Amino acid sequence: MEINPVRKLAGQTMVYGMGTIVPRFINYLVLVPFYTRIFVDQAEYGVISELYAYVVVLLVILTYGMETAYFRFARKQEDADTVFSTSVISLLTTGLLFLSVVWIWRKEIAQLLVYPDHVEYVMLFSAIVAVDAFCAIPFARLRQQNKAMKFSIIKIINVVVIVVSVLFLLYWAPKKAGSKEDYWIEKIYHPEVDVVYVFIGNLAGSLVTLFILIGEVCKIRWKFNWIMWKKMISYSFPLLVAGLAGTLNDAMDKMALKRLLTDQETAMKQLGIYSANYKIAVLMSLFIQMFRFALEPFFFEKSKEKNAGKAYADVMKYFVITGLVLFLTINLYINLIKHIIPVSYQGALGVVPIITFGYLLYGIFVNLSVWYKINDLTKYGAWITLCGGAVTILINVLLIPVYGYYASAWAHVASYGLMVLISYFLGKQKYPVPYEVGKMVKYITIAIGLYFTWKFIPVKSLIIESILSTLIIAAFLFYAIRKDNIQKIFMK
Repeated sequence: MEINPVRKLAGQTMVYGMGTIVPRFINYLVLVPFYTRIFVDQAEYGVISELYAYVVVLLVILTYGMETAYFRFARKQEDADTVFSTSVISLLTTGLLFLSVVWIWRKEIAQLLVYPDHVEYVMLFSAIVAVDAFCAIPFARLRQQNKAMKFSIIKIINVVVIVVSVLFLLYWAPKKAGSKEDYWIEKIYHPEVDVVYVFIGNLAGSLVTLFILIGEVCKIRWKFNWIMWKKMISYSFPLLVAGLAGTLNDAMDKMALKRLLTDQETAMKQLGIYSANYKIAVLMSLFIQMFRFALEPFFFEKSKEKNAGKAYADVMKYFVITGLVLFLTINLYINLIKHIIPVSYQGALGVVPIITFGYLLYGIFVNLSVWYKINDLTKYGAWITLCGGAVTILINVLLIPVYGYYASAWAHVASYGLMVLISYFLGKQKYPVPYEVGKMVKYITIAIGLYFTWKFIPVKSLIIESILSTLIIAAFLFYAIRKDNIQKIFMK
């Protein structure tokens, strides 16, 4: 019997979740509490958050949409190896050029970022970006070959190496510094550069990942197909524009707070506090990321079938239901989850429901992107995301000086909301999919209503509040299961 496509996608999502959720959960449960307690000065955590925002943006630039282009052009098995080697050579070349440019102008870049005394920041995070960008295509090959388990194991190894390295450099080394038995520690540990060790730990993880993935690269004969590369670039360039605009939607707030708040010291503290609370909302982002890893191959695989539209519509509906359950879980248990960060960082908890809802809208946009990805209309994706990026920039520039990080949080909702609307109405013209819009809007309305009901119920006991939260989430889930017969998807 043929497996229900939604069930198959759910299975792939869970396996990819091991490589996305498990590593990020390790990061979330170990590094976020660790950093926010080690860096008592919120400004130091602000530095880390800002620089990682640049890392995310640069990763999009240095991969320039090649992952999706690889899926698009590797569909024919006889071309898969040529597509792979062409992509790898392309990313290797641009990565080396990037490192060369950064090395030549490292001092100027450090001054531009307002870290003139920390050129090492620039060199370390540029190395992380170059290595991670190169690894993108070997990871994409694992996804294309449905080797989700291997993909996940490598991702887990990456984060374990990062965590062990950071704990060694920022926890174990400071304790041993000054000890006669461990005199060598003083040669590698210097307390005045604690932030640097965060980047060193990340680079260690990236290099170990590269070492493991080299095997995938060496399996095939290296061959660069110039004609194919031009086709891939033509396909991927609009995705670069879309990806860059989308990433700026996500990273703009961390970059803008420092420059738009007048007092520099206060700005970095605000950035540190905002980023720590943002990490709580990132749980929704992680769900969308692991879903997207499974979704992109599914888009192209399913596009050949007659019932593709129905499958895409079902996936969207069940994604919205699952996303709303996660939205309620994060926000209704916030008084438990908030203890992951110290009290000194909890001043921005109010942004969590705003950002989680913004991410839900982004997930809906990811689902809607099917029409332009499978029909080689990626230029539309670029324009849609640019519109969203323009809204993000406008709101941040105009409202951060007035409302601070709350303006940044609402910018996510406004930007992704606009992208959803544009993509939906354009998609109806170019590639109609029978989405159950009325039903999805109803689910969203119910979930938001339940959240505000919970918020305004006066409960002082954390135990009673947790029981109430559980009952509300269970009621929503029960309603969705009964309404849409969700259980049938997972039944043989």
